[in-house]
Amino acid sequence: MRVGGNRSKPRGRKTAWILLCVGAVLGAAVWSAVRPDRAIRVATGFTSHTLCSETFVSGLDPEQVYAETVKPMSRIWLIDWALRYEIDRAGRQVRANVAGGFRNRAVYRNGVGCIVMHGAEPPAVAWPEPGDAAGQAVAPPVDAMAGPAVVEPADARLRAVLDRAFAEPTRPPYRWTKAVVVVRDGQIVAERYSPGYGMETPLLGWSATKSVLNALVGILVRQGRLAVEQPVPVPAWRDPRDPRHAITIDELLRMTSGLALEETNSGFDPVTRMLYLERDLTAFAEHARLAAAPGSTWRYTSGNYQILSRILRDAVGGHAEDVLRFAWRELFGPLGMRHVTLEFDSTGTPLGAAYLFAPARDWARFGQLYLEDGAVNGRRILPEGWVRYSASPTPVARGGYGAGFWTNRGASEGAVRRTRLGLPADSFFASGLLGQYVVVVPSARMVVARFGVTHRRPGFDIEGLGRLVADVTAVLSTTAQ
Repeated sequence: MRVGGNRSKPRGRKTAWILLCVGAVLGAAVWSAVRPDRAIRVATGFTSHTLCSETFVSGLDPEQVYAETVKPMSRIWLIDWALRYEIDRAGRQVRANVAGGFRNRAVYRNGVGCIVMHGAEPPAVAWPEPGDAAGQAVAPPVDAMAGPAVVEPADARLRAVLDRAFAEPTRPPYRWTKAVVVVRDGQIVAERYSPGYGMETPLLGWSATKSVLNALVGILVRQGRLAVEQPVPVPAWRDPRDPRHAITIDELLRMTSGLALEETNSGFDPVTRMLYLERDLTAFAEHARLAAAPGSTWRYTSGNYQILSRILRDAVGGHAEDVLRFAWRELFGPLGMRHVTLEFDSTGTPLGAAYLFAPARDWARFGQLYLEDGAVNGRRILPEGWVRYSASPTPVARGGYGAGFWTNRGASEGAVRRTRLGLPADSFFASGLLGQYVVVVPSARMVVARFGVTHRRPGFDIEGLGRLVADVTAVLSTTAQ
């Protein structure tokens, strides 16, 4: 018995050692695959960038922004107890960390907003000055859409519609509507802002920025510098043997490129890593493999629009300054948009998937361009047929997506559901994270811009948006034509 006992002891130690080694290997494999450290760094990158932009571009209270925008975001509440940020107003930068580590820093630059720092300081950007190619954008024309004061609706029914749009439930999840602007026949007929916001407050569009990039690409198509059916001019995909070589501009615009760039806003997905951990966002996106043949499936990813952003940059000169001059000369200036800020990465590539700021009135002006079939004051901005192309449904997109816009046209599941909620069947809209919407309704000659900070409501309160548009349409349909 003693001998047997002596033999069993080393065998037990050996088994425990093997289990410990296996556990260590499995743990390392899980860590390598999941990379919680990377997700935490995404959180501090998101926090520093959001607070920097909302503080120094939008002029908002950073504590309110943290409470309403940052803290409720997916999974950030898990580390809120250890997440710290510092607003450096003198240096115009924001630092964030978790438990003293995983540090990130975002810095404000005049004219181009904030940037998350990755190593060396990014080059300065020469913001266009009066008298250069963007001169008309610096001194915009008199506002033809409305006067200098907030437009209070003359119709009591419209005032009631706005009351409902800004009303809050007694318990979470809240809507936190920040701005609503209603335009009919080119004139603002109703608008309202929540405390701390106003007509001049630049509002972050998040993915509504993609619709603006759609316009900039459309201008290049009108000028003959791009064609939607052409393979994208990405040097890394130049080899015909590379299956990504066949991806077209149209497939990037319609989210049918097939690139393996999952977007879940979790901190673990490739897109959030691209946005907050990479110095060259486009290079990261271009390295993605193909998950499906181009054109065969639909998958929403900001990676497609980051690649389009580089194509835009290179087509207009290759530098941030070139993009700014082009955008102001060809789009923002002619539309009378006054306070637009487009942010860039360290390579001078615009963050065209998510980071454009503009007041609600300017967003409404942008929507008016699409209501007027791509022309303003008799000047054609977008090519003939571009609005119809942008609003036409992508066959493989069950949610109802066009080319840079969500669309209610066609018979997709998403279009049918939204029509039931009150969005007209001919409408289409720009849409961004947390409920940023610019809805174009040709049948009612109307644009509705709604901006807010709406968490944990389906579609960022797509039901509330449908009710708002339906209520406005009902009121305006009975007023003088």
